[in-house]
Amino acid sequence: MTRIAIVQEPPVFLEREKTIEKAANWVRKAAVDGAELVVFSEAFIPGYPAWIWRLKPGGDWGLSEQLHARLVANAVQLETDQLRPLQEAAREMGVTVVCGVNERDSETSRATLYNTVLTIGPEGTLLNRHRKLMPTNPERMVWGFGDASGLKAVDTPLGRVGSLVCWENFMPLARYALFAQGVEIYIAPTYDSGDKWIRSLQHIAREGGCWVVGAGNILRISDLPPDFPDIERLYPDPEEWINQGDSVVISPAGEIVAGPLRQEVGVVWADMELAEAVAAKRSLDIVGHYARPDIFTLQINASPQRPVEFIETGRSAS
Repeated sequence: MTRIAIVQEPPVFLEREKTIEKAANWVRKAAVDGAELVVFSEAFIPGYPAWIWRLKPGGDWGLSEQLHARLVANAVQLETDQLRPLQEAAREMGVTVVCGVNERDSETSRATLYNTVLTIGPEGTLLNRHRKLMPTNPERMVWGFGDASGLKAVDTPLGRVGSLVCWENFMPLARYALFAQGVEIYIAPTYDSGDKWIRSLQHIAREGGCWVVGAGNILRISDLPPDFPDIERLYPDPEEWINQGDSVVISPAGEIVAGPLRQEVGVVWADMELAEAVAAKRSLDIVGHYARPDIFTLQINASPQRPVEFIETGRSAS
């Protein structure tokens, strides 16, 4: 039996260090209460750029640049030790952590952001980095396109864990890639919410014969920083929930076993029996006995995609 905790808490919005510290503290709290797997939502560090759904398409240029610059300055660079407090909390408590971050590319332009979900093992090591393959609609003005180098289900002491972010869960071939790798705990950090989204997750659980964890994004007007620009125009109702959460855990049979936690901060707890993921595939294993490789095959380019390659050649003697 595996005990999971979905932390449905707002970040310290647009403040990287404070949000990382908050996440690390929650990992410790959840572990004390028995959690072996602790999950945070999409872009938790330092927060989902919710303003993109309120700005005028192609307009509000100055405001967009102001907010984007702040997001870039507080994004995570994995080549640094910025995530060390969260990794140390995972190691100290011996738990696996899955957390969404705004990742700043440090390899080429050093300015592009990615919507990334990280899997940190109980030794504090980074087990996987998955960059969202297809940012949705206005998200494309914030994040670059990920590749399949992190489209993985990875081994953890709890079983095989894989993640897809928000609406890329609607991409059948991306789901199929995780199912083909034997994912047992399928984690969906998301900005989406509501009954339609939850029904989609129930379908995914039955389709893949796996546990599905929907980690919802929770955010209120009061969670925005006091100096958030033009807040009165973008969010005129101070009582508004920008996002209502809806974190949920669904069994391989498609049944909701915990949550959804709606318009409420807190932790969604669930106990998962991984043997149920095996039993669910007895009658339907879409990448096993229910597959038809003589008719359908999927080819995935899992190589890291880079826009530039530097080749050094030696000079010949004159």
